[in-house]
Amino acid sequence: MESLLIQRGRVIDPASGVDAQMDVLLRGGRVVDVAPAGKLRGQAKQTVNVRGAIVAPGLIDLHVHLREPGQLHKETIASGTGAAAPGGFTSVCVMPNTLPVNDSAEITRWMQAPQRSAIVNVFPIAAATVGSAGEKLTNFAALKKAGAVAVSDDGKPILDDRLMRTALQAAARLKMTVVQHAEDTRVTAGCSMNYGATSFRLGVHGMPNSAESSVVERDIALARATKGHVHVAHLSTREALEAVRAAKKAKLRVTAEVTPHHFTLIDENVGEFNAHYKMNPPLRSVADRDALIEGIIDGTIDAIATDHAPHAFHEKQVEFERAAFGITGLETALPIVLTVLHHHFKLPLWRIIELLSVNPAKIFGLTGRGTLAKGSHADITIFDPKKKWTFDASQSMSKSKNTPFDGWNFTGRAVVTIVGGNVVWEA
Repeated sequence: MESLLIQRGRVIDPASGVDAQMDVLLRGGRVVDVAPAGKLRGQAKQTVNVRGAIVAPGLIDLHVHLREPGQLHKETIASGTGAAAPGGFTSVCVMPNTLPVNDSAEITRWMQAPQRSAIVNVFPIAAATVGSAGEKLTNFAALKKAGAVAVSDDGKPILDDRLMRTALQAAARLKMTVVQHAEDTRVTAGCSMNYGATSFRLGVHGMPNSAESSVVERDIALARATKGHVHVAHLSTREALEAVRAAKKAKLRVTAEVTPHHFTLIDENVGEFNAHYKMNPPLRSVADRDALIEGIIDGTIDAIATDHAPHAFHEKQVEFERAAFGITGLETALPIVLTVLHHHFKLPLWRIIELLSVNPAKIFGLTGRGTLAKGSHADITIFDPKKKWTFDASQSMSKSKNTPFDGWNFTGRAVVTIVGGNVVWEA
């Protein structure tokens, strides 16, 4: 598409301080102009009228598992990005726990190649250690040059203090972020859910909050010592949140994300061993959930990310303790955020756009994204915050259907997703 004019929408661009009814002109994959309604009429070959909808910088998911290469029965880059577009995401940052692990420039480039048929932007997060084995650091410089936007061992946290310190130092020199899955796996081995009354009732080994908070506290101390940037993935506990809050007051380079399922669900939702509620970190207590919502509202939390983790049917439909961790989330994240945080807790739309677009772009240094300023990438999410609808997992664009939100009624959803000036999805 050479040029596109988006007319009569309410443009909310926190990075530029814009919140008004405006028209947006796109040309050559960039934002050319944002002007009062009617001023840009006749300057584009195609127009789209989005009266009543919100026009926002494209949503960016900091934490996605697309499984390719290696686990094509769960997801592919094509199917995963096919699910991202109807969710309103124009960019996804992809974790390295593939087969083989993305620990090389070659795999990083392979994931971004046109042959993968991605319909939204794919930004690889490369492994911090070779094979994610936690023994030897990868070549951060080569990975960044190949297109990696951060490094992480994700589900295999870096527990060795010296190695984590070295990783933060090496990443800091390159202005890269180290993403940490904060879990002391020496404590959580054999655990399937949160430690609490529900795990006791079910007779299941539970993960204590301290397994997360102790690693977060250690990483914050190392960030202070190295001046490196640590990003806490899928934070889930009150104690870890309090540690991040203190780090921010000390002006350390510490950021954190939460998932929609962690601020919406609790461990009691597991019910009688429903594996669609099994994820890692696990669903926590009411007190933890409430603390996360408070952290979102007061600004302690920087971003909302899905931790989209697709699994095949047979990997979830087994005994609870044997079932795979994780759920899908790309298509339900924005609807959950709008329904729960905006409509119920009255979180302003500009703050929601900060959490889903502006801040994610800042955290990983995605220049020209997370804003609609002139010259920025023409990645735009248009959503209707009042649209009522029901999510049907059977109609999901993902290859996997492992979600606890099947049949949920939502208020709000994406209606048009634009990547590089091209409409890649519309309701």
